[in-house]
Amino acid sequence: MTESKRPVTIWAFVNAVLTGTALAVIVALIPNAVLSEIFKYLMANGWTGLQPIADAARIFQYGLPLMAGVLIALQFELNPMQAVTVGGAAFLGSGAWKVVPVDGVPTTQLVSVGVMLNTMITAAVAVWVVQLIGERLGSMSLILLPILAGLGAGCIGLVTLPYVSAGTQAIGQVINSFTELAPLSMSILIGMCFALFIVSPLSTVALSITIGLEGVAAGASAMGVAATTAVLVVASFKVNRPGVTLAIALGSMKMMMPNFFRRPVMGLAFLANAAVCAIPVALFNVSGTAASGGFGLVGLVGPMASLPGLGLPMMLFVWLVFPFASAFVIDWILTKTLKAYTPDIYYFEVKR
Repeated sequence: MTESKRPVTIWAFVNAVLTGTALAVIVALIPNAVLSEIFKYLMANGWTGLQPIADAARIFQYGLPLMAGVLIALQFELNPMQAVTVGGAAFLGSGAWKVVPVDGVPTTQLVSVGVMLNTMITAAVAVWVVQLIGERLGSMSLILLPILAGLGAGCIGLVTLPYVSAGTQAIGQVINSFTELAPLSMSILIGMCFALFIVSPLSTVALSITIGLEGVAAGASAMGVAATTAVLVVASFKVNRPGVTLAIALGSMKMMMPNFFRRPVMGLAFLANAAVCAIPVALFNVSGTAASGGFGLVGLVGPMASLPGLGLPMMLFVWLVFPFASAFVIDWILTKTLKAYTPDIYYFEVKR
């Protein structure tokens, strides 16, 4: 067995878990998130042969807990056996399954992608157990490691599952309920929060799924991400090579995280654009799902989730025309009128 990487601080450990989860969320959810609405439209117009692919994309996302566990383990440079052990523990503690009687026989069924926060907790416990065991099991690792770190950590996840699930559901219900009562103010608040989250180590998609954002709340979170994307594209175009701007437009907003931490004043543009872009979210009832909440424009997941309620012309206006026009005006005000900062703070320095 190889020695695993041991983050020296609690934050480094947590950040490794968040990074692995974020990667898993993208891998597991992108196929269904991108294709589902497109396939619904096509199948409604006679393309019924696409149904097996649509079913496959939906089933594929059920592998999220297992993928999260493995990718979290890889952040700690665990070896393949250790990684799949952590993946198994994460799946067990995720709650993505349930046991139901079928003809009197207990049968396991996949029912969801699970409770993401508990998946992360279970995976973290499994990683800690693997690191604690280290090389002590010797030749017995093949037998004892899956039992101690896999089944053991997974059972701990089963104990915490009902409490974590109840807590996250309560938070999601409160946010969704408040959004229904005060759509404009809550849309602005949610949008501004996610506008900053996307340039932080936090995964906006994992956060949306963990909390369980739905409806307008999910639409507002996705719009917050889209608002920051628009600001970064408009500002990056002035000072960076086309490849950098294209990467940001395609979803690599977090590459600007070092710039944001060095010059947090750029957050003014993110917050302002998110607040402005939240207005059409409330006015036109721009909705989404927990899975689309943190994606924004990436893969057109946010826009496609709102397409049934908006229609194509309004979707293009709300998600593309409005955010980028607003971003251009806000960038001009902050750099030319208020002189809050200069465009060069968006310069991305490529490490060689």
